[in-house]
Amino acid sequence: MKFFNYLSSALLLTLFLNNAQAQQSIIPKREFRGVWVATVVNIDWPTKPGLTTKQQKDEFIKLLNEHQRQGINAIMFQIRPATDAFYAKSEEPWSQYLTGKQGQAPNPFYDPLQFAIEECHKRGMELHAWFNPYRASFDGKEETISANHITKNKPEWFFKYDGKKLFNPGLPEVRAYINKIILNVVDNYDIDGVHFDDYFYPYAIKGQVIDDTEAFILHNNGIKDIKDWRRYNVDELIHQLSDSIHAHKAYMKFGISPFGIWKNKSQDPQGSETFGGDSYYGLYADSKKWVQKGWVDYINPQIYWSFETKAAPYNKLVDWWSENSFGRHLYIGQGAYRINATKDLSWKSPTQFTRQISYNRLNSRVQGSVFFSSKSLTNNPLGIADTLANKYYRSLSLPPLMLWLDSVAPNKPQNLLAVEDDKGILLSWKLPLVSKTIGKDKTYGFVVYRFNEGEEMNLDNASNMKAIYYGDITSWEDRGVEKGKTYTYVVTTLDRVKNESEPSTPFIISVKTGKTNPKP
Repeated sequence: MKFFNYLSSALLLTLFLNNAQAQQSIIPKREFRGVWVATVVNIDWPTKPGLTTKQQKDEFIKLLNEHQRQGINAIMFQIRPATDAFYAKSEEPWSQYLTGKQGQAPNPFYDPLQFAIEECHKRGMELHAWFNPYRASFDGKEETISANHITKNKPEWFFKYDGKKLFNPGLPEVRAYINKIILNVVDNYDIDGVHFDDYFYPYAIKGQVIDDTEAFILHNNGIKDIKDWRRYNVDELIHQLSDSIHAHKAYMKFGISPFGIWKNKSQDPQGSETFGGDSYYGLYADSKKWVQKGWVDYINPQIYWSFETKAAPYNKLVDWWSENSFGRHLYIGQGAYRINATKDLSWKSPTQFTRQISYNRLNSRVQGSVFFSSKSLTNNPLGIADTLANKYYRSLSLPPLMLWLDSVAPNKPQNLLAVEDDKGILLSWKLPLVSKTIGKDKTYGFVVYRFNEGEEMNLDNASNMKAIYYGDITSWEDRGVEKGKTYTYVVTTLDRVKNESEPSTPFIISVKTGKTNPKP
């Protein structure tokens, strides 16, 4: 019997490795490939506060260009790290991490969020506006907080914990205020999503007490246990925001990146086979409920552990979340910052990270990854950024579809033309036809496909995608063509949730021959 079990285990391992290797050779046409760009204490951008506007822009463009090279297609941009703003249309003061002084605008003036949106979209990247809803101060230094900061105008809305000020989630007016702040961005900026990380109630620190007893007495809504009430408060914010965001823009994505463990199985039979801290009891965040109720469009658990971590094995948590995603998208938060940077020897191997990506792709309920953080990838530890660019993300990829937001594809582009110029092949086309059922607002971007002579026109093969971008630009130049070769091009339309149209009429062109042949 032992010998039989040994053979079975060996066979399963061999099958897994073979499947993983096969999976590596197939690049999904749709896959979420995100990266967090953290601005708090200048983790990723800008590299230090007080840089000139040109320096800030140059740094951001360099950052995006590197992530584009790596194959990233979504940026989680932290725009409100501590009840402050990296955007102009805000009631809250400019962030000190941008200009060096809270409340001080960039000089020369520009809007970092608007700039980031435009630069991401021209590179075929989504921008998800990352908010920290409850953190009001990060370092507890009162002298750095501006005179018009909400902590000074509404001191009764906050409690102190570990020297930092946090919004009290138990106050209805606090939840209304946060809802208003986020909707302001939804209404005024062309973002692709609203994103939260894992900070709700604070991580427990020995000797610290959450000072919310008075709020509990006033607003308990009949809930007897203060811990259940705290979870109710977080649930209320998530539920209200989900309804509000989708009421203002039905296509807007709303996602949360919670702590990687909901509950351990020792705490609840429905929990994961882990032995670590948890979000349900530790942070009063019932992350499983948010997915089950359909309040979020994607869940992005931070599984920053290795396969070998006994208390929280990577594969056990990926499996658990995939079984509890309830039809919503699941993107795995992966700890790029840990590569070659911890005492854990498993992170000293470059295969730890690639094994994780392969494991994700073998699970049909996992639609992608988000990496923490930008700097960790651009520093290229153990060559991981090069591996992404040359192997796992070597082809372009579209974000996965969210059919519950919108399932109607836009109309296809019109009048595709191609001409040869001194740099390559210049394509141009016209916007899709507008119909009563599919309006003008359905056109949000385009995908350009190229096929070699004699090659099947397979739009499901990611390697055939040569350009993805969001916007109404109706031309693109292909500088990767070779003299004497013949190519076929088609273009498709994307809408805001990345539904894709039927392809345009193909256009065939032979390079350096002077002959063009639009296919009938």
